[in-house]
Amino acid sequence: MTRVWLSNANNAALNAITAGDVAATVGVTQTQETVVSQTELADPGKSACSLMEEAKMVEAPQLSWQRRNEGPHFCWGRSPPWQHAVLLCSDLPLPLAVGFVVSAYACGWFYFDGWSTPLPLPMLKLIFSDGGAADSASQVTPFAKAGFFSKISFWWLNPLMKMGYKKPLQDKDMPLLGTTDRARNQYMMFMEKLNGKKQSPSHDTPSFFWTIVSSHKRAILVSGFFALLKVLTLSTGPIILKAFINVSLGKGTFKHEGYVLAALMFVCKCCESLSQRQWYFRTRRLGLQVRSLLSAAIYKKQQKLSNAAKMKHSSGEIMNYVTVDAYRIGEFPYWFHQSWATSVQLCIALAILYNAVGAAMISSLVVIIITVLCSVPLARLQHKFQSKFMEAQDVRLKAMSKSLVHMKILKLYAWEAHFKKVIEGLREVEYKWLSAFQLRRTYNGCLFWSSPVFVSAATFITCYLLKTPLDASNVFTFVATLRLVQDPVILMPDVIAAVIQAKVAFTRISKFLDAPELNGQVRKKYYSGIDCPIAMNSCSFSWEENTSKPTLKNINLVAKAGEKIAICGEVGSGKSTLLAAVLGEVLRTEGMMQVCGKIAYISQNAWIQTGTVQENILFGSPMDGERYHNTVVRCSLVKDLEMLPYGDCTQIGERGVNLSGGQKQRVQLARALYQNADIYLLDDPFSAVDDHTATSLFNEYVMGALSDKTVLLVTHQVDFLPVFDSILLISDGEVIQSAPYQDLLADCDEFKDLVNAP
Repeated sequence: MTRVWLSNANNAALNAITAGDVAATVGVTQTQETVVSQTELADPGKSACSLMEEAKMVEAPQLSWQRRNEGPHFCWGRSPPWQHAVLLCSDLPLPLAVGFVVSAYACGWFYFDGWSTPLPLPMLKLIFSDGGAADSASQVTPFAKAGFFSKISFWWLNPLMKMGYKKPLQDKDMPLLGTTDRARNQYMMFMEKLNGKKQSPSHDTPSFFWTIVSSHKRAILVSGFFALLKVLTLSTGPIILKAFINVSLGKGTFKHEGYVLAALMFVCKCCESLSQRQWYFRTRRLGLQVRSLLSAAIYKKQQKLSNAAKMKHSSGEIMNYVTVDAYRIGEFPYWFHQSWATSVQLCIALAILYNAVGAAMISSLVVIIITVLCSVPLARLQHKFQSKFMEAQDVRLKAMSKSLVHMKILKLYAWEAHFKKVIEGLREVEYKWLSAFQLRRTYNGCLFWSSPVFVSAATFITCYLLKTPLDASNVFTFVATLRLVQDPVILMPDVIAAVIQAKVAFTRISKFLDAPELNGQVRKKYYSGIDCPIAMNSCSFSWEENTSKPTLKNINLVAKAGEKIAICGEVGSGKSTLLAAVLGEVLRTEGMMQVCGKIAYISQNAWIQTGTVQENILFGSPMDGERYHNTVVRCSLVKDLEMLPYGDCTQIGERGVNLSGGQKQRVQLARALYQNADIYLLDDPFSAVDDHTATSLFNEYVMGALSDKTVLLVTHQVDFLPVFDSILLISDGEVIQSAPYQDLLADCDEFKDLVNAP
């Protein structure tokens, strides 16, 4: 298995993922293969709304009326609904007429067409002042510094929206995220909480779920408050409507009660709109924070997996954890609040129904209970099929990943048809479980969508049987309350599906994060006072746990600062394993080891990422013109870059497909050199180039550019050996002898045979 070319690349890649905004965490998965996934559950009313679009909706309504697509209404014929509203209100006094229209909107008979007229506020000053534009290089998002009113009204978005009105927004126009929203800080906070729980006196294994909850409890409570406020303000509609009808029937309790009710309705609807937008925005923000910290945690975990754990978690599965499972957990905060908010809304609606129709409400409750009980077995089947679907998806992704990686071999052996058939078979299995899940979800949806009809029918039949008096006030209240009953019941299938998907996703990620790790040493920071960056004392290493025969045994190695050590031996003797042991990628079973400093690792098979030559060399580090030029010269890349159509800005294909083997190796060497590490581990990097280039690279790179660095070089080219400070001769996992070139040549027969081999 090809390992990472640069040990420090792990940290560099994590920086690239976590140093920017939360969305940057998602960006690492964009180049991966698209997977077969279920239709994502859209939040009610905002399936296409981004955070910015959600914020724009918190503005005053236009007076443009349309029929509502769902819910009871009293509009007929081809006349616009607002005309019927005028006709209905023509005989009422002005306060009652205004109140009736507002109440009709609250009960769902009409809805506002759009939200386009900005909310007029007395504190307005020059809305579109140039001083509010965000500078991507220095200014943090205004949200981080916004006050209470600005956050509630989304006033902090005005400068960015003004800029977007003037010109198309680009990356440089987007402000930086606040400190709390950045993925690195989210990950650090999560790990601090998790490590604190691990060190507590309790012997229980800390739960990842409750650790995330404790890390974000304030955000969860705030968003939950807005969800509760939205439910309470939504539930005032039928109550105020009943009061309006009583006033119209001459049952008012005080003068101008209609005006008071109209003002109260206006305040309630404004609070409902603001609280709903805040609920959506804050849960989406919380979801992105959780998704980013999980992506970072998964990335860090896969660096430390033991070899046995790597066999259980393939690269396709790990990619699924980031792209699918972390996404579903990120969507869960909204559905978590939706789950209890719908229950609260349903209880309030039943209480209002009881007030309106009395004991007939019991029939509504019975229908709802029967519906929920019927959904229980369907929910269990959904959970089972969702787990099977994710397992099948992992298997299919693993097969596709291997096929794409070895596509050249498949083409040479004409195996395309066979592997196509294998992958199609795996897709059929995946499709089978996906179909089973979606079918049960459809059954559940039909059950809950039909339940409001049964609730209405059962209630009216019960009222008839019990001879419950139904006056205008009760009927209007009952019809208006049906919306409060209908929405929670209809949302239940989506809530159940979201909870099931999040539970499955969290189980999979938790299992991965709990996987065993290598007992690697803690690498210490290098400083000038350290004489020996690498020290091994009677160390044994093994790729497998609980093995009777270690891969390397009784290794003693001391590498001083600036020392050049060559590692020689026959094929399969353990040379590459020794470098992997220094990196901490091999299980240490015996002995003591200490490694100090930043490590650069150059593998025998060059690792090239998709991007430009310059991006491969810099690998996330800032550009230093002089150092970059010296790196290119030392790695003999000047002529190669001149031959490329766009120089170092030429795009490199997947795995460096448009570069030769020697060019890929030199780009890899340049990347390691540019990182300015303390220790360089070179696994026979000159075998991919011709003898002349190899000699030039050795003199310029190893003996020149790395003259003050600690270097361990695995090589079969004996011409380079005389200039090394020390040579390790390895055979069958043991160091036979370690000495300078002349001493080995005089005393070691095995080394003589190696040097004199044809």
